[in-house]
Amino acid sequence: MGFIKRFKEQNGDLFVYLPSEEVHPHDHFFARTILRIFPEWVTPNRITMFRVGATPIVFYLVLNGFYIIGIIAFLCTAFTDALDGSLARTQNKITKFGMLLDPLADKFLVGSLVLLLVFRELNPWLGIATLGIEVIFIVSALIARIKFKTVRMANRWGKIKMFLQVLAMCSIMIALVLDVPILLLVASGILGVAIGFAVLSLFKHGL
Repeated sequence: MGFIKRFKEQNGDLFVYLPSEEVHPHDHFFARTILRIFPEWVTPNRITMFRVGATPIVFYLVLNGFYIIGIIAFLCTAFTDALDGSLARTQNKITKFGMLLDPLADKFLVGSLVLLLVFRELNPWLGIATLGIEVIFIVSALIARIKFKTVRMANRWGKIKMFLQVLAMCSIMIALVLDVPILLLVASGILGVAIGFAVLSLFKHGL
């Protein structure tokens, strides 16, 4: 707790609430439905931290072959990516810390399953390409923060990439549960498209 307090004191600008420049239609939908039941102490950053904390549980389930409950846990955890963003935008609770942590949490969640599923069930080069691009994202974000003192918000192409990655991981697990090899080919195609959107997202960030 002391470390967290010192970090906040030394990086106060990361935790200042910023106004939302754009609110999407699905944000309004979530605000009127799911987000209404959230107590006031639930902040976007806490939802993101939940995703980080839940990832090892998802990893454990998939590692041990509990694919059915693993799919459910994975989808629920991945869904928090939409919730924290909608909460931040509809309540003007966007922070630079959240803009840094949110994509890292996504990469932690998806990357862990790439290691477990893609390298074992699909072409390893798909896994290498997926993780390699995610490393580039992380490095570029660190350079932007440390050298240029800026934090970049995830763009729509990055969000599409995340959605496709989640879809691909689910397809692999469903293929294993139902013993339907064709779904592995579908997952390979989806992951390939996700890599394309990842590259597009990088270029949109100015790389």
